[in-house]
Amino acid sequence: MGSFSIWHWLIVLVIVLLVFGTKKLKNIGSDLGGAVKGFKDGMKTDEADKKPEQLAAEKTGQTIDGEVKDKQKS
Repeated sequence: MGSFSIWHWLIVLVIVLLVFGTKKLKNIGSDLGGAVKGFKDGMKTDEADKKPEQLAAEKTGQTIDGEVKDKQKS
């Protein structure tokens, strides 16, 4: 009852293909790939949006002084 053999995985794959169909599996794969790509692009733009003094402070471990503006809820 240990690990599954290659035959077990092939049978599972065939059942999944029969249940979902190849077109739906292809759409799921492309949606997942698009989500991962969007996440990576979001992480890159986050780094690009930082000001140069913030980037320099992160590298040296310094604290940045700033002004906090308070928003009041009405």
